[in-house]
Amino acid sequence: MNVKLIFGIARSLLLARLGQTLVAAIGVAFSIAMFVTLLGFMNGLNDLLDGLILNRTPHVRLYNEIKPSEDQPINSASGYKDSYNFISSVKSGISRQEIYNSGPITEALKNDPRVLGVAPKLTAQVFFNEGTIDITGVINGVDVEEEMRLFKFRDYVTAGSAIDAKNIANSIVLGKGLAEILAADIGDVVQVTTVQGERFPLKVVGYFQSGIQEIDKVQSYASIVTTQKLLGKPANYITDIQVKLNDLNMAPAVAKEYEQKFGIDAEDIQTANSQFETGSNVRSIISYAVGITLLVVAGFGIFNILNMMIYEKMDSIAILKATGFSGRDVNRIFLLIALSIGFFGGVVGLIAGFGFSVIIDNIPFNTAALPTIKTYPVNYSPIFYFIGGVFSIITTYLAGFFPARKASKIDPVEIIRGK
Repeated sequence: MNVKLIFGIARSLLLARLGQTLVAAIGVAFSIAMFVTLLGFMNGLNDLLDGLILNRTPHVRLYNEIKPSEDQPINSASGYKDSYNFISSVKSGISRQEIYNSGPITEALKNDPRVLGVAPKLTAQVFFNEGTIDITGVINGVDVEEEMRLFKFRDYVTAGSAIDAKNIANSIVLGKGLAEILAADIGDVVQVTTVQGERFPLKVVGYFQSGIQEIDKVQSYASIVTTQKLLGKPANYITDIQVKLNDLNMAPAVAKEYEQKFGIDAEDIQTANSQFETGSNVRSIISYAVGITLLVVAGFGIFNILNMMIYEKMDSIAILKATGFSGRDVNRIFLLIALSIGFFGGVVGLIAGFGFSVIIDNIPFNTAALPTIKTYPVNYSPIFYFIGGVFSIITTYLAGFFPARKASKIDPVEIIRGK
């Protein structure tokens, strides 16, 4: 049968019931638009929430964990050497948090092609002195330039300058919550006492705000040199080596490799932040479920409209079959009608979904807890638009399949005889 003729008949049937056709197309367009908008917004929110932690977390962290020694004296005694010994209240052995041979390890990591960057870190437990009150806190000694390059440190410094922590001796970037407790302005000097009892003055050069209030009330940042001086440690003393990889998914395997190679403890980002990944997956599943439900509902609308069209066009179908159109031709005509609705409705829906996403992306969203966020987050991943377009075609095809099959089996003799 002439393809051009089939297209012409399908077009005539679509235009003959233009109102119903528009209702079906609008249903598909609305479903696709909401599908794309919902996924874009929810995944943008996922990126925002995960970024609060993941941006500040190394892909692989190398450190020495304080843990009980596996070799206890009783296991070395000749009388108990071959026995299975149960030991209670085992205390930690004589271990140090310092990473041995940190310099050669850092050089080896930098030469690994899988590594994007390496940032040493030193953590110090301190007390911030506010009059007669001592406030517990943590000072993270970091390589400021590497911290800015690998962990977006500059983005989280909401006042002052991040690089001043390196350029100004004996300086500190206070957590915003801690600065409010201490009533410390930029340029002020705060007194810090180490766990060894040494008192040390530090100049405030900035405020750090991660977006997690409990962290900002405890943590502060200083250069590694300042932190080493605070603790009275030599220049090669560090407690952590933070590694950023080119491929985040390689982190678990690389962590195990480094642990065996360097003989120190290693923790990958997936293990350290598994709860955040679980939350993101659950939110994504909910988004997809709601979006697909909208498409299925639109598909039922098309199914009902095509069924009504068949009942109303019984005479036309009978005439088509009586004049030489086969059941397959009639099937193609109604499938073409369904796919046309899905295609044009899908295109309009994708455009509308992008428009809605842009509108959401430009709505102001200002909160003190998230200083780096100015508007609502939206993810414009092309995969969402691809999935929406494919589902619009599949849904409308399935919605039109059974009505088209029903139309192809109509007996023109019975229709004409009934008339």
